[in-house]
Amino acid sequence: MPKIRLVLLWHMHQPFYKDLISGEYRLPWVRLHALKDYYGMVKLLDEFPTVHQTFNLVPALIIQIQDYVNGTAQDKFLEVVTKPAAELNGEERRFALQYLFQAHPDKQIGRYQRYAELREQFVGLKLDPVKAEMQFSDQDFADLQVLSQIAWFDEFFLDDPKIAALVKKGRNFTRQDQMVILAKQREIIAAVLPAYRSAAERGLIEISTSPYYHPILPLVCDTHQGRASSPGLPLPQNRFQHPEDAREQLLRGLLLHQEVFGKMPSGVWPSEGSVSEEVFSIASELGVQWMASDEGVLGRTINCYFERSSDGVLTRESAETLYRVWRFAQDKTRMHLLFRDHSLSDLIGFVYAGMPAGEAAQHFIDRIKKSAQHIVNAGQDAVVPVILDGENAWEYFPYSGREFLRTLYGALAADPDFECLTMSEAIAKTPEAQMGALDRLVPGSWINSNFNVWIGAPEDNKSWDYLFHAREYFQQRYADPELTEEQKSLALEELLIAEGSDWNWWYGPEHHSANDPEFDQLYRKHLSNVYQRLGARPPEYLAQPIATGRAAATFSEQTAFIHPQIDGENSGYFDWLGAAHYVADRRNSAMHGKRFVFRSAYAGIDEDHFYCRVDFTDEVQHPTTELLAVNFTVCLNIERWDAAGQSDEQSYGIDVQVVDGKLHSWKLRRSAAAGENGTDAAASDRFEVRVSRVLEFKIALDYLHARIGDTLQVKVSAWENDIPVDALPEQGSIPVRVLSERELSKVATGEHWNA
Repeated sequence: MPKIRLVLLWHMHQPFYKDLISGEYRLPWVRLHALKDYYGMVKLLDEFPTVHQTFNLVPALIIQIQDYVNGTAQDKFLEVVTKPAAELNGEERRFALQYLFQAHPDKQIGRYQRYAELREQFVGLKLDPVKAEMQFSDQDFADLQVLSQIAWFDEFFLDDPKIAALVKKGRNFTRQDQMVILAKQREIIAAVLPAYRSAAERGLIEISTSPYYHPILPLVCDTHQGRASSPGLPLPQNRFQHPEDAREQLLRGLLLHQEVFGKMPSGVWPSEGSVSEEVFSIASELGVQWMASDEGVLGRTINCYFERSSDGVLTRESAETLYRVWRFAQDKTRMHLLFRDHSLSDLIGFVYAGMPAGEAAQHFIDRIKKSAQHIVNAGQDAVVPVILDGENAWEYFPYSGREFLRTLYGALAADPDFECLTMSEAIAKTPEAQMGALDRLVPGSWINSNFNVWIGAPEDNKSWDYLFHAREYFQQRYADPELTEEQKSLALEELLIAEGSDWNWWYGPEHHSANDPEFDQLYRKHLSNVYQRLGARPPEYLAQPIATGRAAATFSEQTAFIHPQIDGENSGYFDWLGAAHYVADRRNSAMHGKRFVFRSAYAGIDEDHFYCRVDFTDEVQHPTTELLAVNFTVCLNIERWDAAGQSDEQSYGIDVQVVDGKLHSWKLRRSAAAGENGTDAAASDRFEVRVSRVLEFKIALDYLHARIGDTLQVKVSAWENDIPVDALPEQGSIPVRVLSERELSKVATGEHWNA
């Protein structure tokens, strides 16, 4: 019987954080993700032996894990959590405050009450490490040291009796508790690579590799490939063209894989799915049998648009084109190819974290079946590639996504329509006559089918020019008899590191993180090391940051009563002056592909009403969503709560249906605790809702039972086909205090915080 052959590939990758000269790890993310994701993701498959999958382990990640296992990693972050709290000096205390809260506020920090209290205390001090250093006690720091590590522990290890006892204890941790945590860290990290090798040897998974330091191979071969996939793209001043470096990066990845896992890999996930004909030629020569990329690259190559219905289901023709194995043949080059279903992959990466696990798993399975049904009904197998980041998404899921994955894997294993295969298994089971044939390829990546994330923006192009000059200097000095082989080898290593994709990921307008300055500094340090290794002084420009300032999300409190006209048109600029204002940071962070609907929100009160306005992003010209939901919770002030002896929260929501940018219908919800579950307020003069250019509404404060001293917590979300697509804020909510106009006037004007 024909099957739906689901091919899941999880890409495991972190940048190369090590400074080869100092030996210092500038950021801790390899260690922390090794605690939370790498082991659990593969260990989980012991429970589902028929759900075969492919895991791509980037070589630069492997050697950093090995560094930690061997105890040779110099990690200041680990040193700070290792040292007794009472012995931390001022600099170390400030360092701890700056970095040990870098975890998901709800899913990681919020999971542990004491950790959340410490973060709230830090936020209350305006996220100022200098001020907080004086306010935090030694016990505060001890608790922060322990909980900031437990928050990253994999679910498998939270059941360990010693760790479970610490979680139950919750606070007032001792030096002995600290040592338990550190010992368990070493145990977890040491288990990662053996778990992958064991699973591969038992046939549960296939392990693929990537170029060693994760470069964008087509651009390393020739930066002019950026314009081949995006005509008119501004290019660096100097053309970087080193296919020999691309070959070296790929060869090293293959050899390390053989050393660690005992065999050469069959396949390669090229960094960011970046492919070109020249890359195929190099890989084919080295014996690589398969590579993969995104559906957009295939679509541009064969001039095909993959069409989906309004609920995301592929049309018959699109499914027949995408859900198959492809074979590239040109001269002596031969390569099997799979192109990922972009929509399905992004559902896991960006949407399902906001849904109950059972609903998300069923939605995923139903979506695949509906798209593949015509192929299966015709008696053919449908090969469905789903490829995505295997670590970053789980920070947004409850319990690191384990409930979702268990539910999904269990359903797949029990469903006779599905066969879960590795990449190589899917290729081996496909007769060549059923494969698609390609003899040319439009170069591109899994992001917009081009390379614009890594080249074209002023920051990106400057970084390529700096790399060009360092590579040229290396070439000029290579034949110098005064240089030792060790000097040349170390200089080349620094160049290969600098060719990695991660530095340019954070340059340009697309992405940012709290660690942007560290990434910028580390990239320039690697280039500086090239010159130093060769006995020269680095150029002065490498002392200057490449990255310009970043605009983080901002919030300003309400400072005056507002009386806006509710028309949905944003017609009165002065209407919202004095309102609380939240401006979102709508760029992507570690993962790419998130869809944004909202740009900012205003909220405020006057004597009688609560008002709210939501602005859409520039890309949303005419919002069409199944549902816009504005949820607001009335938090009673403590005196009123105590006197009433009731719950300190009352929840409400406004559900708005928008079609072609016009208001279709809306409904006001009240929580069950308030006595009503669905009050249709469309005809009431106490409520008003309008949508056109913006979403605006007002609601009577007395309807909300809101009084002086209470706080309204506001959160906006957008839904399509019963799945969440965006939220504002992404974490937490927008606070609006119910105060008199006199009290509002005392709020400091222009006081902002970074979200």
